[in-house]
Amino acid sequence: MMAATHRKHLVKDFNHFITCYVCKGYLIKPTTVTECLHTFCKSCIVQHFEESNECPKCGIQVHETNPLEMLRLDNTLEEIIFKLVPGLRESEQQREMEFWKRNKSRENGEEDGPRSKRARLDEDDDDGADRDYHRSDPQIAICLDCLRNNGQVGENTVKGLMKKFIRCSTRVTVGTIKKFLSLKLKLPSSYELDVLCNGEIMGKDHTMEFIYMTRWRLRGENAYPMVLEYRPRIDFG
Repeated sequence: MMAATHRKHLVKDFNHFITCYVCKGYLIKPTTVTECLHTFCKSCIVQHFEESNECPKCGIQVHETNPLEMLRLDNTLEEIIFKLVPGLRESEQQREMEFWKRNKSRENGEEDGPRSKRARLDEDDDDGADRDYHRSDPQIAICLDCLRNNGQVGENTVKGLMKKFIRCSTRVTVGTIKKFLSLKLKLPSSYELDVLCNGEIMGKDHTMEFIYMTRWRLRGENAYPMVLEYRPRIDFG
């Protein structure tokens, strides 16, 4: 019986599937355009959509006004790339840590409140699925403000938090923030909230890093922590 032969594959054999059309490097935080299913590095496609509403590869118009809403992270592809390319995960984690250290030099300032009084989202969230956001991830400080709008339905139910400053992973999503708020405010499971940044409603799959980089425009002396507002969900019909 002949022994089965195994062909060895090189990483370059898969480059067509794991490299970014924009920067030509390996896909970092692969992000797919839902309209055409083309995938790019998250930073590459976000920067591209600041100037254009079209897919950089096929030219299709992704969205008339807000193409960023049509992006989805591909965590499965990210894990595949990290397994295929030795050392890529470690080098990117190091670069990410250095980036957040540079951009969070004011984290220990008074605007973030005393360290002992800050709530940690990863300690208070009881949803096991969200514990995948490791404590070793880069952290970000957030201020959660209750948005008041006189006469809005549900205002008496949704209150301000006693401790509105939290610190969490940059990979935490808006969906997780909503769960955290519902838990802290003791809201019914069916109760819906909107989370906004600079007056714009954020999608449930947006990560804190994504919002910080694309929506949090205040970069002056008092730009930290990032402020997110929440309110009872408004159904625009």
